[in-house]
Order: sequence, then C-alpha cells, then structure tokens
Amino acid sequence: MQKAVEITYNGKTLRGMMHLPDDVKGKVPMVIMFHGFTGNKVESHFIFVKMSRALEKVGIGSVRFDFYGSGESDGDFSEMTFSSELEDARQILKFVKEQPTTDPERIGLLGLSMGGAIAGIVAREYKDEIKALVLWAPAFNMPELIMHESVKQYGAIMEQLGFVDIGGHKLSKDFVEDISKLNIFELSKGYDKKVLIVHGTNDEAVEYKVSDRILKEVYGDNATRVTIENADHTFKSLEWEKKAIEESVEFFKKELLKG
Repeated sequence: MQKAVEITYNGKTLRGMMHLPDDVKGKVPMVIMFHGFTGNKVESHFIFVKMSRALEKVGIGSVRFDFYGSGESDGDFSEMTFSSELEDARQILKFVKEQPTTDPERIGLLGLSMGGAIAGIVAREYKDEIKALVLWAPAFNMPELIMHESVKQYGAIMEQLGFVDIGGHKLSKDFVEDISKLNIFELSKGYDKKVLIVHGTNDEAVEYKVSDRILKEVYGDNATRVTIENADHTFKSLEWEKKAIEESVEFFKKELLKG
C-alpha cells in the first residue's frame, strides 16, 4: 500500500510517498530513504520504488521524499544546499516519528550517494532513534568532489554568474561554499548501531575506495560492506539492482524486525 504525503515547514512543501505493508495493524518499522544529488524519490531505474515495495513484502514501511528543489517538492534546484537538505532530512524524520503507524523504536535510514552522506550525519545526530543504517555508494567525499570539479571546470563562470549549468541543473555558488566547510567523515562519526554499505567496484561517481575509508575511519567493526563486482554508481542492471535490494532488505529485516 502506498500513498502520497506532504510536509510543510518554514513555508516549504516537500512531497513524498509513504509505503506500508498491506493490512497493517498497529505500528510497523519504517525506513526513510534519501535520494542523491540531482536525484529524486524514485531514483534511477526506479530503484527506490522497487526497494520500498520489497520492504512492504516483509512487513516494513518506508517513506521517500523529494528534497527541496528536487522532483515534485517546492523550490528550484539552485536554492538547495547540503545544509538545507540536512534540515529537510531532520523534518522528514520528525514527520515519520509522528505517524500513528510508525514504531518509533524501529526506524532505519537508507541513503544513496549524497543521500548517503545526509543519512550518515542524521544517523549520528539521532543515534538513539535510528536503529539501522544502509548506505548505497555513499558520497562522504562530496565536498572534495564538488570543490575539485567546480574549481577545475566552473570556477570563473560560477564567480561571474553565481551558478553553473550541470546537466540542466543550476548549481549555485551557495551550494559550493556551504559544502566546502563540511567534513562528512567527521560529522558521521559516533553512530554506534549496525551499518551496511553497498558499493560497486566500477562506481564512476564515488570511487570504491571511498567506502574503504568510511569503513576504516567512521564505523569500524559496526559496519559491513556488500561489494557488487563491476557495478556502477546506481546499480543500473537487473543483476546489480537485485543484489543491492535483497542485501538491504535482509539487513533491515535482521535489525528492525528482531526481538
């Protein structure tokens, strides 16, 4: 079962989709899903929709929103910064906790790419409330990626216009200045529940070695990694997609349905 949902805060409306197991009675575990940079609540090849429906089948609900300036939510992409998405994520968590069908003791997060960086920070900030964390190709190195690309390719244009065109998206100077001040590895340290990282060895956007660093510097023995050989950034094949979804569903079953 799925239904459209909305959040309005500070005059901004975020639009999303909530999935619940059929014939739900009482409270159920919930997974909040955060999309990536230039992505949306459906994500590439509908992988977020497929993940939500797979969770439904095992008795776990989920919520997936478009961040402000993305998808069907209010705003323009040029108004978005990493810090604004962090605040969106906090508001989404608040919304989910307040739902009568949510078991507040069994909430998990899943983030893809930059959404993984958002999820990592939110999990640390609310570590007593987030019971499990899944990171797909997590872009904890987003500040380095953005700074390198913006300086190398767009520096003069961004300085002149205040934005650059990246594939039809207007990336603002504010976004670059905001994210340049952040160390996502440090901001994610301290989350002490179980973490699953799913990463492809041929990820062209977030190199596989980034998850090596996350395992070593951030989560240590609390985390495990599922390596998908030859997979790209968003698992764009039926085989890669199936592996990412199945491993993640099994992880959430273990961590959110146990006991």
